[in-house]
Amino acid sequence: MNTELKLLALSIVLGIVQLFSGSISSTAVRGSKWNMGNREGNPPPLSGVPARLNLAFENFKETFPFFAAAVLLVAATSRFSPSTALGAQLYFWARVVYVPVYAAGIVGVRSLVWLVSIAGIVLVLAALF
Repeated sequence: MNTELKLLALSIVLGIVQLFSGSISSTAVRGSKWNMGNREGNPPPLSGVPARLNLAFENFKETFPFFAAAVLLVAATSRFSPSTALGAQLYFWARVVYVPVYAAGIVGVRSLVWLVSIAGIVLVLAALF
C-alpha cells in the first residue's frame, strides 16, 4: 500500500480516536445516564476541553471527506506522486497536531494548523488537474 492510502487509513483511525475522546469527555461532564439515555431534550452544555474536543472532531468531519475523496480519486486514476504523498502527510500530521492544539485552546496556532491540513488536501487534489 502506498503512502497516501496508508495515511487515509490512519486518518480513519484518528477520526475514531477523536470520536471516543469527545464521547468520553462529554460523558464526564454530562454523566453516563445522559450518555446511555435517549438524549432527548437539551443536554447539559459543554465547555472547556470537552467542548473543544467535540469541536475538533466536528472540524475533522468537515475536512476528512475532501481528503478521502482526493486520495481515492488519485488512486483510481493512478496519479500518485511525491506531491500527493507530501499532501497526504501534511493533512494527516496537521490533523494529529490540531487535536491537542484545539483542546488546549491555542487559537492562532489552531488556525495555522488547519490551513496546513487544507494545503495538504490541495496538494493531493492538484494531481488530478
